[in-house]
Amino acid sequence: MKLSRRLETIASFVPEGSRVADIGTDHGYIPIHLVQEGKAKHAIAMDVREGPLLRARAHIQEAGLQNYVEVRLSDGLLKLEQNEADCVVIAGMGGELMIHILEGGRDLWESISCWVLSPHSELDKVRRFLEEEAFFIWRETMIKEEGKYYSVMGVSRKPGAAAADGREFFYRYGRGLLESKDPVLKEYLIKEEEQLEQIMSGLSVSETESARRRMEELKLELAYNKEAQDAMR
Repeated sequence: MKLSRRLETIASFVPEGSRVADIGTDHGYIPIHLVQEGKAKHAIAMDVREGPLLRARAHIQEAGLQNYVEVRLSDGLLKLEQNEADCVVIAGMGGELMIHILEGGRDLWESISCWVLSPHSELDKVRRFLEEEAFFIWRETMIKEEGKYYSVMGVSRKPGAAAADGREFFYRYGRGLLESKDPVLKEYLIKEEEQLEQIMSGLSVSETESARRRMEELKLELAYNKEAQDAMR
């Protein structure tokens, strides 16, 4: 099965020989790919809605993998039992929902050695949550696909780890991406700077209180952006 670049990148974070649970599986492409490539011996495709599971089941049957990829209706991690998986993939959703799913599976944290996360928004909140709950990001990359930017994180728990340097721009853009001078992040930062300056230019002609408040917010966002760009030089 040929995956999109985003899904292929997510799949590349899964360790060889994993037992995988894919949360919010949608079409079931990642579990199918991992089993076909021999990277996962068994996978569980999980979703909170019946519609995506019907699509996933059809694709699994087309691939002849009914004995290797299980389909399961579940609200996040709630129907995943202890020791059924050692790697969990959560992708294709906003950061707040991802945090909610992680919190709902708190009793599984110790038994799952690898988490592959790809939030579509609120990455700063996700990174802050991970740090507060003693997770560490051991690998992170950013890709661009069809004009959109996506971050993918490989995460594990490390209770007792020293607190990270909690500078705001690290949470916003990813310390690992900044330190590795990730070229896609560099491109993203330049584009974001241009967009922020354009919005500020448009607001500068308005004298309303809401415009002034928004201008202050944008100035702060621009300052974080420039801190990040400076850190990559």
